[in-house]
Amino acid sequence: MASTTKKRYTGQDIQVLEGLEPVRKRPGMYIGGTGKSGLHHLLWEVVDNAVDEATNGYASQIDVTLHKDGQSVTVTDNGRGIPVDMHPKMKKPTLEVILTTLHAGGKFDSSNYITSGGLHGVGSSVVNALSDKLVATVKRDGKTFQQTYSKGLPKTKLKTTSRNTRGTGTSVFFHPDPEIFESIKFDSTLIRDQLDTKAYLNAALRIVYKDEVSGEKFEYHHEGGIVEYLEHVVTTEKMRPVHPEVFSIKQEGMKDGLRVEIALQWTESPRERVLSFVNGIPTRDGGTHEQGLKDAVRSSVRAYMETHNLTVKNLDVSADDVREGMVAIINLFMVDPQFQGQTKEKLNNPGARSKIVGALRLDLEQYLNDNPTTGEAIATRVIQSARARAASRAAAKSVRRKSSISHRLNLPGKLADCSSTDPAECEIFIVEGDSAGGSAKQGRNRNHQAVLPLRGKVLNAEQASLSKVNANKELSNIVQALGCGIGDNLNLSQLRYHSVILLMDADSDGHHIATLLLTFFYRYMRPLIENGHVFIAQPPLYRIDAGKESHWALDDSDKEKIISDLRKKRKDLKVEIQRFKGLGEMMPKTLNETTLNPETRRLLQVTIPADRKLVTETTMQELMGKDSAPRFDFIMSNATEVEELDV
Repeated sequence: MASTTKKRYTGQDIQVLEGLEPVRKRPGMYIGGTGKSGLHHLLWEVVDNAVDEATNGYASQIDVTLHKDGQSVTVTDNGRGIPVDMHPKMKKPTLEVILTTLHAGGKFDSSNYITSGGLHGVGSSVVNALSDKLVATVKRDGKTFQQTYSKGLPKTKLKTTSRNTRGTGTSVFFHPDPEIFESIKFDSTLIRDQLDTKAYLNAALRIVYKDEVSGEKFEYHHEGGIVEYLEHVVTTEKMRPVHPEVFSIKQEGMKDGLRVEIALQWTESPRERVLSFVNGIPTRDGGTHEQGLKDAVRSSVRAYMETHNLTVKNLDVSADDVREGMVAIINLFMVDPQFQGQTKEKLNNPGARSKIVGALRLDLEQYLNDNPTTGEAIATRVIQSARARAASRAAAKSVRRKSSISHRLNLPGKLADCSSTDPAECEIFIVEGDSAGGSAKQGRNRNHQAVLPLRGKVLNAEQASLSKVNANKELSNIVQALGCGIGDNLNLSQLRYHSVILLMDADSDGHHIATLLLTFFYRYMRPLIENGHVFIAQPPLYRIDAGKESHWALDDSDKEKIISDLRKKRKDLKVEIQRFKGLGEMMPKTLNETTLNPETRRLLQVTIPADRKLVTETTMQELMGKDSAPRFDFIMSNATEVEELDV
């Protein structure tokens, strides 16, 4: 039997890493890893030190140069310049102390930097430790000083290279150590994006980036600050704002030396987007400042909706509904930020949450009260989100299909399809009744015009759940014919016809059916309306024959105008008037000429103007919803204006 000897654990087994050895031994602890992100973190540390000079009012420009090898970078600012005098305790130049000692820097109290991104005092020294060459050049006191390092150790003494220097500032050249990183090739596109963001967050700062690999030069300067940044994000990501103006606040002189900048805008996007920063450093995992922003937004919007009676009975509005579609940017400046980890991706300061709420809540609520158009647009967006979530929950609870899903296109039997397969040129006429459908089928252009007849009045979708809508034969036929799905599953890229035309009789029944169909599209297929795919045909109610000419009138007022115009030309002209009881009475040729032919027809495109979204939502709810009281009030208040009732 083999014997095992246990190794004695003594003081000799304890390693003492001096200077910057801990950084080279465990670089991931300081920069998050040795991959692409860690490599670029070196650059952000140097840039952030330069930005700190600008944030605190000592610098106005930063120059960043990616050299021809694509592996080394120089960052230069016109700030005060790192001190080079002898450090009283360490007995060596202060520049050398900063670059070779962990936790050495001028940011541990607020006498030199009120706020800073590179707080921990390890930034510059970590970059030095993980570079096989670093050259620091300082201009101050009318002189230029320079010192060279490698892997965290000085290779030369601090030298004075010029005694006739104008201006001040710091320049740092570094080449990452290939022994540490998987690759030391910098990503120029990533650098440009980050520098652009830095310029947005510091409106007074100008950043010049020179890419010697491609020979390109870029200059970033955004006087509009985070408001301009938010507009850039919304435009770049092709989001559709629900209100035109961006809400923004900038508060300085807050308690504990805090100052904050916030910009907000709601969009049609199905998700929220919050970009948060502390002292200009992106906090990708959020933190207490971001939570404070969310708390304030929820409280302000809910208070506004309750004050103005914009809440919907029996509709549960969650915090997620309030923030859906919101794009927000928050940049908090504070003296002593407490980050989770050296890479500073989450703020942990407990007091920041309540301070942000205090700074934002009342200002946002007051802004909504002062700008009712914006407030109503946001309220409408919140209500739409809440309704969509309620419909989604109801659908999830409904019984799932037991049969396997067929991928074969399943079209309704009554559909007279067109031969073209190009959705952009295809039209579908949703027609009232088989009689009108027969005339439309004969009068259409079979190449690009399809016809789907409906039987009777369709279900009122405002009063029905998604499961009832799916079970309704007529509405189900429409969904099948369009091919793009319904509700949360709607995909416009699958839409088979880019023009969906409602073709109803020009009487009260026809108007009612059109209203029911519009209610269905608005509630369950709204992207069709928002993207301009829904139209209402304008068939004539009268045919007016005058001599050899025929004229078509949409309604009584149109008829009177046409007759009046004809009489002006010839008073004794004989006029014959025919009133159509329905589309089925029209000959196919007549229907084509007046209603189907794109060259001679009249169509109304259905739209929802940005400033009428809340009115639209309220109108649908009141006139088509389950509660009959608003309809009664509407009828009673408008009864005196009805001259003739079409029965």
